[in-house]
Amino acid sequence: MHSKDLLTDAFGRIKEDVHATVEGLSPDDLNTPPREGANSVSWLVWHLTRIQDDHVADAAGQEQVWLSEGWADRFALGLPARDTGYGHTPRKVAQVRVDSGDLLLGYYDAVHERTLVFVDGIGDKDLDRIVDESWTPPVTLGVRLVSVLADDLQHAGQAAYVRGLLQRAES
Repeated sequence: MHSKDLLTDAFGRIKEDVHATVEGLSPDDLNTPPREGANSVSWLVWHLTRIQDDHVADAAGQEQVWLSEGWADRFALGLPARDTGYGHTPRKVAQVRVDSGDLLLGYYDAVHERTLVFVDGIGDKDLDRIVDESWTPPVTLGVRLVSVLADDLQHAGQAAYVRGLLQRAES
């Protein structure tokens, strides 16, 4: 198995989790945190997608899907265009609201497809390329992609947990 096959499989599993979490939720469920000041499903999925979009676009030397395909305008969150949610306060988390899961999944799927195209074009040796020199040691492409996967899996799991809490409260 080649590294790109492993990465493709891992990103595919995240897609399954994101879809399973978002599909069938009402806008209220998507936007309601389990308690005041906590993260909603909307924010968690938006944030994991923004991080993937930002990091993969940077590694690929491309513009983010968020900007190049007009997703920032469609979401109309009132946040800076390149905001990824990192370090958001509860007030900013509350700004991330959607009218439907289709918007979240549309953006997620666009980023996922761009990610798969990028991953398909890399070879094992490419994973050693330095993509960020601001860290010690510098970050390689392989480390960056694993970091994105770890972040995505963590937030997808959190979103699924929030979904479960909300559904349990409704019963």
